[in-house]
Amino acid sequence: MDLINDLKNISESIPKQIDHIETEEATKTALIMPFINALGYNLFDPTEVVPEFTCDVGTKKGEKVDYAIIKDGKPALLIECKHCDSDLDKEHASQLFRYFAANTPARFAILTNGINYRFFTDIDKPNIMDNKPFLEIDMCEIKESDVKELEKFTKDEFDPSEIFKVASELKYVNEMKKIIQKEINDPSEDFVKFLAKKVYKKPITEKVRLKFTGITKTAMNQIIKDQVNDRLKSALEVSNNPDNSDTEAKDELKTIDDDTKKIITTEDEWEGYYIVKAILHEIIDADRVLIKDTLSYCAVNLDNTKKPICRLRFNTKQKYIGLFDENKKEEKIPIENIKDIYNYAKRLKDTIDFYDKL
Repeated sequence: MDLINDLKNISESIPKQIDHIETEEATKTALIMPFINALGYNLFDPTEVVPEFTCDVGTKKGEKVDYAIIKDGKPALLIECKHCDSDLDKEHASQLFRYFAANTPARFAILTNGINYRFFTDIDKPNIMDNKPFLEIDMCEIKESDVKELEKFTKDEFDPSEIFKVASELKYVNEMKKIIQKEINDPSEDFVKFLAKKVYKKPITEKVRLKFTGITKTAMNQIIKDQVNDRLKSALEVSNNPDNSDTEAKDELKTIDDDTKKIITTEDEWEGYYIVKAILHEIIDADRVLIKDTLSYCAVNLDNTKKPICRLRFNTKQKYIGLFDENKKEEKIPIENIKDIYNYAKRLKDTIDFYDKL
């Protein structure tokens, strides 16, 4: 079984299929069943996978979870499926909470829309599923670290007791990674003040804080650049060392090549992002407005990459803002000044409206 290739194939198929998947059942067939199969389970063998697994919850009889993975003749992993357009943050895994508390020996549960997979267990309280997952996988952006964690859930490697031992640490590591990534993308006031006080001995006024917000972004981006350059230098040294195999050097260089594609977000892009965020703060929680830079443009999204709000195309002499209609078709509009984004406040708000109506 070549797990990484199977996962990459699923990942590459998502953009091609997503607009044609209209139901939860279609989501299962197109995205979730291939995922289960990639883990090495035979979907047509009820000793390995049971669809529509019955979980009697209290006085409720016949409640069903979409799939149960069987280990040693007993359910070990429950999987609840949603339509691929479902927002898992809003689903709250309510059904899984009930199923987890039912009379089953399963210690693990997955909530998924076929794109995002959230893995739960009972770290905080025995037999009560945690509110937060200990592992999250985005199939659109599958990482090497994700593959390593998923290997533990494959048919040949699945050992619930061993996974549970590391789940607690993994949960807190992933939560901290999210916090750190958020601080890198959008440093909070507390974080900026914390760092500023280490190097600036005068009072931290609002003007000083705003200045140090930019300095903090620059410093953190420079750290990332330096780390990439250090790894690139190390890889080049490996490739020039005749005592190391060509394969080793190529593998390391490929990893560095992937890393160097992570473009550093410019100050103009940050300013544009904050303007969009300020405009939309009037109608939604600003935390839902996310930034994601790419080689060609800087994207501003609602909740996830499937809901683009606009694209900041600032990498050429002529700046453009890309706005979207209800069919997610982009219109590139030239702007002379970044503050011209305010002229398109209504269209940005309209974009949020049609996403929230879906």
